[in-house]
Amino acid sequence: MNMTTRYGAGPNQIDAMNTEALRETFMVEGLFTPGEIAFTYTHLDRMIVGGAVPLQSPLTFGDGSDVGTPFFFDAREMGIANLGQPGWIEVDGERHVLANRDVLYVGRGAQEITLGSDDAAEPARFYMNSVPAGVDIPHRLIPKSEAKVITMGDSAKSNVRSLAMYVHPKVAPSCLLLMGITDPAPQSIWNTMPPHLHERRMEAYCYFELAEEDRVMHFMGRPNNTRHLVVANGDVVLSPAWSIHMGAGTGPYAFVWGMTGENQAYEDVDPVSIASLR
Repeated sequence: MNMTTRYGAGPNQIDAMNTEALRETFMVEGLFTPGEIAFTYTHLDRMIVGGAVPLQSPLTFGDGSDVGTPFFFDAREMGIANLGQPGWIEVDGERHVLANRDVLYVGRGAQEITLGSDDAAEPARFYMNSVPAGVDIPHRLIPKSEAKVITMGDSAKSNVRSLAMYVHPKVAPSCLLLMGITDPAPQSIWNTMPPHLHERRMEAYCYFELAEEDRVMHFMGRPNNTRHLVVANGDVVLSPAWSIHMGAGTGPYAFVWGMTGENQAYEDVDPVSIASLR
C-alpha cells in the first residue's frame, strides 16, 4: 500500500501557483495502477482517496500506521465504488460481490479489507473515500439499483444530469461521509451547475468513463478569482470548502463525488451566479 499526502492551500495562495503547482495541490493522479493499491491523505477534512485494481492476486490493506492507529478503520469509515468490471470485497472475511457502480460502505472497526477481481483480464477498479468517524455503523453493500437518483438541469443550457446518492442519510447511513455518482445526460457537458460553495464541507471528484482523448475542464477558486484544471480519466480533484466547483467535458464522462465536514445536509450550499464569476 502506497500513501501520499496533499496539504492543501488557502484561496490567497492560488495566485502564486502555476499549472504544475495547482495540479500538485488540488489533484491526485495515478490512483488506478494495475495490481496495486494507492492512497492519498489530504488535510482537507482528513479525507483519504484511494484506488485499487486487483489482477490475479487479491489486494489487502488494514494496517493503521499511516493514520496513527493500530488499524486503518479504528477511527474511520469508507465508501468503495467499483468503477470497473465485476469484483468482490471481503471485510474481515465476509465477502461482498460488487458489479459495476455498486458501492460498499465500510464502517468503523473493520480490521482487514481484501479486494479482488472476477477476471484479471477485465479487472474491477475500486475507488475509495475514507473520512474520520465517531460512531460504529454496520458495513453495507449498496447496489446501483438501490441508489436514490434525482435528475436536474436544463437541456437548453447543456447541463442535464442525474445524481445517484449511495452513502447518504436517505439511502445508507454513515457518520460523516457522503458519496454518490453523477452522470451528465447525452448532449450535456456541464456538471454542478450553477456552481456553489459549501463552507462546511469539502468534496472530492473522481472523473471516470472518459475516452482516452477526452478531458474535463474543472473550474475551481473563489467566485471572483477562478482557475481551471484539465482532468483525464481516473483523475481526482480535491475541492476545498472555499472553492467553487463545476466542470465541462469534451466528451461523455461521469464522476464520483465524496464529501465530509460539519454536516450531511446535501442542500447546505451557497449558490454562485454565473454572471458573478471572474
